[in-house]
Amino acid sequence: MTRTRTRLSGTTPTIHRTTPAKARTRHRAGAGLLLAGTLLTGCGAQPGDIPLSEIRAESPTPTPTPAVEPAVADAAAGVVGADAATPTAPSAPNGLIAARVYLDQDRLTSAIFSVTADGRTRRQLTQPADRTRDDHPAWSPDGTTLAFDRTGGDSPGRIWTASADGQNARQLGSLCEAGATDCLNETETTPAWSPDGKQLAFTRTWGSSDPTTEQIQYSDLYVIAPDGTTAQRITFLTNDTPYSGTVTDPAWSPDGKQLVFSYRTSATGQPADSRALYLVNADGTGLRRLTPWELRAGDRANWSPDGSRIVFTTYPAGSDNAPGGGIYTVHPDGTAVEALTPGPSDITYGVASYSPDGTAIAFAQAPADGTSELYTMRADGSGVARVTDTPGRGESRPNWGTAQPQG
Repeated sequence: MTRTRTRLSGTTPTIHRTTPAKARTRHRAGAGLLLAGTLLTGCGAQPGDIPLSEIRAESPTPTPTPAVEPAVADAAAGVVGADAATPTAPSAPNGLIAARVYLDQDRLTSAIFSVTADGRTRRQLTQPADRTRDDHPAWSPDGTTLAFDRTGGDSPGRIWTASADGQNARQLGSLCEAGATDCLNETETTPAWSPDGKQLAFTRTWGSSDPTTEQIQYSDLYVIAPDGTTAQRITFLTNDTPYSGTVTDPAWSPDGKQLVFSYRTSATGQPADSRALYLVNADGTGLRRLTPWELRAGDRANWSPDGSRIVFTTYPAGSDNAPGGGIYTVHPDGTAVEALTPGPSDITYGVASYSPDGTAIAFAQAPADGTSELYTMRADGSGVARVTDTPGRGESRPNWGTAQPQG
């Protein structure tokens, strides 16, 4: 595979081959104000009741924009696409890859499967009812527990956990069950474990639905203990701008201090119908956009184990399954955007996930008019190898953990 790097100039990304250069020093954000808003559960507050200025003093607008696009600023400095210093791989063992797999031709039912990186051992972990989707798998840091969300049937969208072998599956109690009053159309999805295993970040959506766009009124990130207690709201992106978009797919930095997440704007958002990745501190301060809107980054991003890079997927405008996107990495300060997959392409790429030791990346891709399969590649984009070969099943959303094959 040809290794390419992306230079963002103006509004259209272009691909350039570059020679390695020294990496820029990572910018350290100044200390922010502590999160003033807390979970609305049981306190009687409604969305929009808390003034934005009291919650997010660092962010002057609902969708804060850097003064200079990170990649454009680097272009002026002549270091876009610069290689980061070679990371020291952590000693975590590479274990199983969890993924979502459809069980029927109509894609109404999906389960979580695990597979070894060589594709030789594959196992169904969750047992959803008919017309129910298990999705967004996430391994706990120690590999003992799997978190996922379940939607369909009697579940509008709830977080579940199970043992690494799929046993002992149970639903976490929703915030509505704990006394929240803002429960119209409420869903809780896309769980992500903190590095210490003591919290799960997740997406919560609630409120009325726009009859034209079907956009739900509010969407933001929360964190909760794995036993379903001590929930707290982290972001307030849609607080003052209802129906503006969906906040989803959080992922923790290895040190537990930040989360990266996807923000997809609606037809009434600013800008309309677009995607970008954002960063926020674990206490809710320091919200900032990481990727330019024109890159259209979305879905779940993933940090390298040493914290030096974030891998993510881009999607062209139009259908979610439209070809033409790619897999990229970026430094957490927004510099050195690098394409790992060749472009332009008629391939549709999906979620990417670093291996626990940081040397490889698992990802999903589908050929034109085909179904997705899982692949791996080296962390620099070379050495692509196919992992699964299950035509018609649609294997996607890989999460590479430390869990080892059972028996």
